[in-house]
Amino acid sequence: MTTSTVYTQVNRVSAAICAQALQTSVSDLHEAMGGTLAKAHTMSHLMRPLITGVRIAGPAVTAHCPPADNLMMHKSLYLSQKGDVLMVQCPESGAQWGDMAAFYAKQKGLAGVVVDGFIRDTDDLIEMQSAVWATKIGPSSPQKIGHGSVNAPIVCDGVYVEPGDLVVADGDGVIVIPRQQAESVVGRALERKNKEDAVRQLILKGEHPWHLHGCDKNYEKLGIQDIQSPWNQQ
Repeated sequence: MTTSTVYTQVNRVSAAICAQALQTSVSDLHEAMGGTLAKAHTMSHLMRPLITGVRIAGPAVTAHCPPADNLMMHKSLYLSQKGDVLMVQCPESGAQWGDMAAFYAKQKGLAGVVVDGFIRDTDDLIEMQSAVWATKIGPSSPQKIGHGSVNAPIVCDGVYVEPGDLVVADGDGVIVIPRQQAESVVGRALERKNKEDAVRQLILKGEHPWHLHGCDKNYEKLGIQDIQSPWNQQ
């Protein structure tokens, strides 16, 4: 017999770390994680924001739904708390998210939603300025009768997500940082941001990225000879 696994409690990453993460970016966090670890925790180019200029950071609440059914999404949404990021895995047919769910989520104070699968009512979602990331858009309606899981680990667009992990999403995509690593990764990302802010101040004073990033020295090592004349077609 098919059964469901539903956990009503979540060990969440702290609100303080989420607030700090909002001061960084997905790119900063990706650099802070580094290498193959960053790649494993960053969703693919298929996961895109519906609206631009929005960044969210919050603890994951998770739902795994069978094809063309979003009962477990609604259970996860019902259990969610203010500031949470709803993570939904259902890559097959049936829109997991639409205008009514988004309207409820906005009243509840959800930070946003990430859907590995379909969303719909996108014109209304844009008008609502709903913070939604998704891999697909389509109009098909799901049922609400299927088994699945809530607040158990899922794989969302190829990334392993445990409930309570730190989720950060912006125009560059979505990154998931394990709860136990969140404080250190966010700390390194903030250090990177502060260094870049210092570079911006140097640029305002007339410095050039060509020198500040060491491009001049790397260019010299390549032994390239500049041609001191314009290109002319023969």
